[in-house]
Amino acid sequence: MKKSLIALSLGGLTIGITEFVMMGLLPDIASDMKVSIPVAGYLISAYALGVVIGAPLLVILGRNFPPKKMLLILALMLTVFNALSIIAPTYNFLFASRFLSGLPHGAFFGVGAVVASRLADKGKEAQAIAIMFSGLTLANLIGVPIGTYIGHHFIWRYTFILIAIVGMLTFLFISLWMPNLEKSGNVNMKTQLQFFKKTEAWLIIGITAIGFGGLFAWISYIAPLLINVSKFSAEDVSYILILAGLGMVVGNFLGGKLADKYSPAPTVLALLFVMSIDLILVYLFSSNQYVSLFLTFLTGAISFSVIAPIQMLMIKTAKDAEMIASAALQGSFNIGNALGAFLGGLPLTAGYSYASPNLIGLGMAVIGMIITFVLMQKHKSNLQLQRA
Repeated sequence: MKKSLIALSLGGLTIGITEFVMMGLLPDIASDMKVSIPVAGYLISAYALGVVIGAPLLVILGRNFPPKKMLLILALMLTVFNALSIIAPTYNFLFASRFLSGLPHGAFFGVGAVVASRLADKGKEAQAIAIMFSGLTLANLIGVPIGTYIGHHFIWRYTFILIAIVGMLTFLFISLWMPNLEKSGNVNMKTQLQFFKKTEAWLIIGITAIGFGGLFAWISYIAPLLINVSKFSAEDVSYILILAGLGMVVGNFLGGKLADKYSPAPTVLALLFVMSIDLILVYLFSSNQYVSLFLTFLTGAISFSVIAPIQMLMIKTAKDAEMIASAALQGSFNIGNALGAFLGGLPLTAGYSYASPNLIGLGMAVIGMIITFVLMQKHKSNLQLQRA
């Protein structure tokens, strides 16, 4: 494995802990800041808003920087803005620091995905992207449980010290291991934004925000599913979630291999189909504890196997605007996060079972499949026009 890709994966680890550890720390932060848990939950929204705004904005602002310099700036932002949470004296200050720490998220993965594909050996571009995203999966497997443990048993601010340390290591190793790649020509803002006039751009964003949102309909309500349907104790949930994290690690690398072996669009279509079947199984069989454990691992694996193929699909579609398109994709993932959580909660509000959000996830995955099929037909039509 190339050391430069390890440096990118460290950035993914920093981002993954930053994004997902807040869910486990909400009670501790709410108690310390003297706010309710729902109000503390706005800190998650602040981060997501930062991702959506920062992804295209920072890529456009840094479009004329060489990739290594851009990645160093983003790694520094990750470190400094997370460090602000350590010293946050008030809730409003913490809210602002969470928003700021979300800004470099999409841009880092956007620039990093393009850089990873350029650093990869021929025919292994998607696997290189998967290596970068392995940091995100390792965050769910190791980083988030450790960060949550520290926050619960010591002080929640210590968790952000951990994040800042990983951020500093990211900056250091990018500085030491990342080669000085040349920037991709003189691409101006108009050229970058031109990509979003294409139907294909919005189809891929739709696949991500809706199809991948099926994952978040599942994972947003996994704790009550395990407790109320599978009948595990609340204490067991944190250990079971490690299974989901392990599945994400396996699925991430599997998705990279599949996208390199087959073309990205059919790979995405096939994986969304498998996700649909899996979510049906979760709905039907989660009452059996042994099956539930297996499905927790399997669903984590299937859902994260989609990431590298869809990232590769966006890069191949966005000629001359790869970085902003790749960064916008990260915003789409966060829209999927919000959509999956919101729509998945609707049947619960109506009084249905804690397994019911998986049917919403199924519907989202099926819509993602339909959009992917439309995209494939669009690509086929464009090729026929070019040949004519």
